[in-house]
Amino acid sequence: MYESLKNYCKSFIPLTSGEVDLIDDFFEIKELKKKEFLLQEGKICNFIAFIAEGSIRHFHIKNGVEKTCDISFTDSWVTDFQSFTHNTVCIMNLQAMEPATVFFIRKENLLNLYKACNKFETFGRLMAEQVAVRATEIAMSLSSDKPEERFVNLLKKHPDLFQRIPQKYIANFLGVSPESLSRIRNRIFTKLKS
Repeated sequence: MYESLKNYCKSFIPLTSGEVDLIDDFFEIKELKKKEFLLQEGKICNFIAFIAEGSIRHFHIKNGVEKTCDISFTDSWVTDFQSFTHNTVCIMNLQAMEPATVFFIRKENLLNLYKACNKFETFGRLMAEQVAVRATEIAMSLSSDKPEERFVNLLKKHPDLFQRIPQKYIANFLGVSPESLSRIRNRIFTKLKS
């Protein structure tokens, strides 16, 4: 059941079969329907989740308007680290953009997993680093790349993006209007054809 997560973990740290099987004891599985929330603002985030299948949109609401901060896909980790670490109410929403399967571990179980096998502490650090690197990439891209460059980079990583995510959320993530995104998309595809 947890094979994708087990294989992912083994690709980062050397684990015996017994150590790998600890995943079954500490992680839980959740199937999300399209538009279903994994986390909603106003709650305390007490988990870290691995996306085994599907995509999750990260957004917050400012002045009544949704602001998409990120879109995470298969083999990504999602959480609200601020809320998770400090046990505070979160302002982040995590919503499935398509049917999704996630494996999640509650904070208490994560600490127990670290006690059961200290190799998972190394894995936890690597996982946190991966999330931090992603946040840094987004911040740098927003501050220095033009929307067209951000679009091209996103499309390179996820060529099937428009089949999976509604255009309004992609536009919101890129910081442009849906109409601007349509123009950018048309320019890019015209260049690719010529």
